[in-house]
Amino acid sequence: MNNRLFSLAIFCLLATDLLLATVAAHAQGTPAAAIADYDAKLAEYQAARGPYEAEASVYWEAVSEKRRARNARRRDHVPITLDDYVLTQPPVYTGPPRPVDPRAPAAPPPERPEIPVVADFLKNAAEHFGFVPDRPASDLDFKRAYAKAALASELTRDQIVGVYAFETGGNGTYDSQAGLVPYRPGARAISPAVGYNQLLSTNTVSLLAEDGNRYLQALRQQAKGLSGPAKTAMERKIEGLKRMIAYSRTVPNRWSEQDRLAKTTPGGFGIHAAVLDIDLGPILQVQKLSNSVHFARVKGYAPPLTAAELELMNLTGDGNGFDMVTMPQALRTRVPTANFFQREGYERNLVARRTGVVANLIADIETKMARGAQSQGARDLASAF
Repeated sequence: MNNRLFSLAIFCLLATDLLLATVAAHAQGTPAAAIADYDAKLAEYQAARGPYEAEASVYWEAVSEKRRARNARRRDHVPITLDDYVLTQPPVYTGPPRPVDPRAPAAPPPERPEIPVVADFLKNAAEHFGFVPDRPASDLDFKRAYAKAALASELTRDQIVGVYAFETGGNGTYDSQAGLVPYRPGARAISPAVGYNQLLSTNTVSLLAEDGNRYLQALRQQAKGLSGPAKTAMERKIEGLKRMIAYSRTVPNRWSEQDRLAKTTPGGFGIHAAVLDIDLGPILQVQKLSNSVHFARVKGYAPPLTAAELELMNLTGDGNGFDMVTMPQALRTRVPTANFFQREGYERNLVARRTGVVANLIADIETKMARGAQSQGARDLASAF
C-alpha cells in the first residue's frame, strides 16, 4: 500500500509539473496546441530512437568484441575466418527527427572551430621555435626530393604515385591542404592534412617524437657539405628542429596526447611547418608510408603492398588496414567496412558507408588512383623517379 501511495504521489507531482510548465509556456506566448504537438512528436521520436539506439549499441559492441578477438587470434597465429567478423551492415535510423521544443530559446548556430592553415603553421613555427622551412623553388623540385626519399626507403614509384593520386586527385602541390585541393572561392580547410600523402599535424608530432634524432642526423649530414651562409642557415634550421622535437616529447607517446598537442597548442601548429621544408617534408611523408610497410612485414606479411593496399593502411590506420590487406578475396566481398571503424568514425566516413564491404572499398581506391594518375601532377611525380 505504501508503494502505491508513493507512486500515486509521484504521478500527481509529475502531472502538476507538466500543468505548471504548460501554463507558464502559455503565459510566455507559446500556445498550448504547439506544446501538445511537440510533446506528441517527441514521444513518437523517442519511441523510434530508443529501439534504434539499443540495436546500434549491440551492433557496435559486437564489432569491438570481434576486433579484440581477431587481434588475440593473430597474436596466437590462429587463422582468421568469416566468423571473426560482424557480417551485417550497421542499423540505420529511419524514424522521425527529434522535434524542436517551441519553448526553447533560439540556439545560435554551432561554432566551427577554426582549422589552422599553412600560414598558421609557418607563423607559429617561426615564433615558437625559430624554424623557417626552406621551401622549394618549384613543386617539381619537391617532387624530386620526395622521389629520392621514397627510393631510399625502398618504396616504389607505383606506391608513391598511387597514394599521391588518391590523396590529392593527382594535382596536389607540396603545400596542398585538405579542403583546399583544388582551391575554390570560399573554400575552407577541413583538416590540417598537408602534402602529397596528406600528412596530419598529429602525424608530424608523432614522427618527430619517435624518430626526431634520425631527422636531425640527416640534416647534420647535409650540413657537412655546406659552407658560408648555406651552412649557417642549415645550422639554424637544425636548432629549430631540436626545439620542435623537444616540444613534441612534452606529452606521453600516445596518439590521443599527441593529437591534443598538435591541434590545440600554438607549438603544435608550428611543428607541422616541418612538412613544408624541402629537406624534412619528403622524409617525414615517406616515413609515414614506410612505417606501414614495416608494420606489415613485422606482422609476417611478405608480399609487396600494392598502392591501394598501402593507401588502405594510410587511410584507416596500420592495424585496420592490415586486417583488410590480409583478408582472403572470398571474404572481402562479404565483410562490411564497419568492422574497421569506431561508430563515430564510420558515421562520418561517407566512403566507408557507401562502399559497404571491403572489396568495394578497395575497388573505389583503385578507381580513384587510376583516374588521378592521369593528371599532370601525378605524371610529374612519376617522371621524378
